[in-house]
Amino acid sequence: MKKSSVALVSCLCLATAALAQEEIELTPLEKLEQKTQTLESAVQKLQKLKVSGYIQTQYQYGEKDASMKVGSANENPEKAFSRIGIRRGRIKFVYEEGIVSATFQPDITEKGVSFKDAFLAVKDPWFGTSVLKAGVFDRPFGDEISFSSSRRESPERSTIFQTFFPEERDLGASLTLQAAKTSPWNILKLEAGLFAGNGIKQETDSRLDFIGHLSVNKAIGSDMKISGGVSYYNGGVYQGTRNIYTINDKVFVIDSTADNKGKYAKREYVGIDAQFSVVSVLGMTQLRGEYLFGEQPAVKGNSKSPNASALPTADTYKRNFSGGYVVFVQDVGPLPFSAVLKYDWYNPNTKVSKNEVATDGDVAVNTFGFGLLWRISPNLKLTAYYEINKNETTEKIAKFNEDRKDNLFTLRLQYKF
Repeated sequence: MKKSSVALVSCLCLATAALAQEEIELTPLEKLEQKTQTLESAVQKLQKLKVSGYIQTQYQYGEKDASMKVGSANENPEKAFSRIGIRRGRIKFVYEEGIVSATFQPDITEKGVSFKDAFLAVKDPWFGTSVLKAGVFDRPFGDEISFSSSRRESPERSTIFQTFFPEERDLGASLTLQAAKTSPWNILKLEAGLFAGNGIKQETDSRLDFIGHLSVNKAIGSDMKISGGVSYYNGGVYQGTRNIYTINDKVFVIDSTADNKGKYAKREYVGIDAQFSVVSVLGMTQLRGEYLFGEQPAVKGNSKSPNASALPTADTYKRNFSGGYVVFVQDVGPLPFSAVLKYDWYNPNTKVSKNEVATDGDVAVNTFGFGLLWRISPNLKLTAYYEINKNETTEKIAKFNEDRKDNLFTLRLQYKF
């Protein structure tokens, strides 16, 4: 036993000595090759990670009733006021390996840190044009939702999209189907998925909403593009009480059937979108627009879609709506400037108007905006934009007896990396 132990220890010592000798005997060139291989391995991993982002700092000046996206509410409701702040501070991380990628995007402002995107995507292994997504990402409805805030010419999305799709994203899964780039059918794209219907807040019920968008994108020559699509949203909103209100003969009528509570009110949207662009001696000319109509269940005071961490507990008001926007963008020849005109409108209740309107949630609004964009450098952009906001007037609501004083000027400096 003793002899065996001694022999084993001797063997281990000899092996260690041999390895040490081998290390010592590495030439400088061999050592450099080892370090190079280690470095190349690290670089290959880093190449799979892409980091991008942008920051928007802005100053806003508005009339006394204006609603701003930075700062707090007006401290003196009888006077015009101004605010300065960070509208968006986004940094996007995308790690891609093979056909799978993961995306994370936090939003950092003076109000705190939140997240915008957190999803994985799996591309088809044959053409790389069809994608399966799961997590929190843009809802596949229309054009303006997925049109990045870093590229959009107006400071904010249209009123109807801010109302129906708060935060633009939702929790769910979607499938994008598109033919190979070499196929003549590549111009068509179908996006469809199932979503929680509650924005980026946690899931609060056992139902999922369907969202789908079928679009076509066609280049005509090298200077002209035309595209468009149709969208459909079919979902429901939890009824937190037994009281359900619907319009009948220009007034809301209540249905208090006992088993109304816990059921789901129908939430249905249809959207049509179109985009056109052409390059000429005047620069690039763009024209984009969308029109939406359908049924929206909400509460008495507003028609906003669910976006909370708890089920609604207020009475349900069912409304038929319509709305949309048109935006025109014209580059100033070869100069780094673009002029923009935009009109958007939203009628939350198409069955009443003017003095028939009896609740805040039924007041129609429209906005005419115009501005100038200066592309100071490929990464730096300055936007000056003025909005003229108009609301429907009604004798039944004191604050809407006349048009509110809520016009707004925005000066924004954006850096993108």
